[in-house]
Amino acid sequence: MASKTSLSEVDFSCSVCRNIFKDPVVVLCSHSFCKACLEEYWKQKTSWECPVCRKKSMEFPPCNLVLKNLCESYLQDRSQRASAGAEVLCSLHSENLKLFCLEDKQPICFVCQTSKKHKSHDCCPIDEAVLDHKVELKTALEPLQEKLKVFREVKLTCDQTANHIKSQGQHTERLIKMGFKKFHQFLYQEKRARIAALKEEEEQKSQMMKKKIEKMSREISSLSDTIRTIEEELGAEDISFLQNYKDTVKR
Repeated sequence: MASKTSLSEVDFSCSVCRNIFKDPVVVLCSHSFCKACLEEYWKQKTSWECPVCRKKSMEFPPCNLVLKNLCESYLQDRSQRASAGAEVLCSLHSENLKLFCLEDKQPICFVCQTSKKHKSHDCCPIDEAVLDHKVELKTALEPLQEKLKVFREVKLTCDQTANHIKSQGQHTERLIKMGFKKFHQFLYQEKRARIAALKEEEEQKSQMMKKKIEKMSREISSLSDTIRTIEEELGAEDISFLQNYKDTVKR
């Protein structure tokens, strides 16, 4: 047991995660790490190097069974001492800490009380010091709890306001989209109506011009026939010209 108590939690802690080793492995340089920690560390590196001394390894390190057993033994011992309510001993005299020095604000044993360092200091029993200090902390805790309550209420109000702003923004966005959709529909219908009116006007004007062109074509044809007849009569014999003159003039 003496060998266990001489080691602290730091001796059983992984230098990567700072927790008690879990499935420890040992690299070539003799440094040990949790298997999962080393795997995660090496994922971020281009080579398998030690997180402490940077010495490179060529293969994945084996399990450190000795360290694993020591860690399990340490955790078991710590759990047993905690469940048994083991009292903390004075680091100087290995005596139970039964008193509390009011000047130095630290637990001491009866031997410490008679020492030069604490002889002139006021002391009280540990239980009494615990009670007084808990009352003091509870007194200090009340305004903090009240402040926390106010902060939570303010945060709740802020959360509600933020949600309202978001909801209002989404509603306004929907209105804008709906308005533009209706506007686009109006523009589309207006475009169709104007194009239809333009087509109708174009058709009316085209029909009017068609009729006018047809009429002018008939006039041209008739006038061309008359001119041709006159020209023929002008080239006829005198008697024939005079005989047909009356009909020619009627044309």
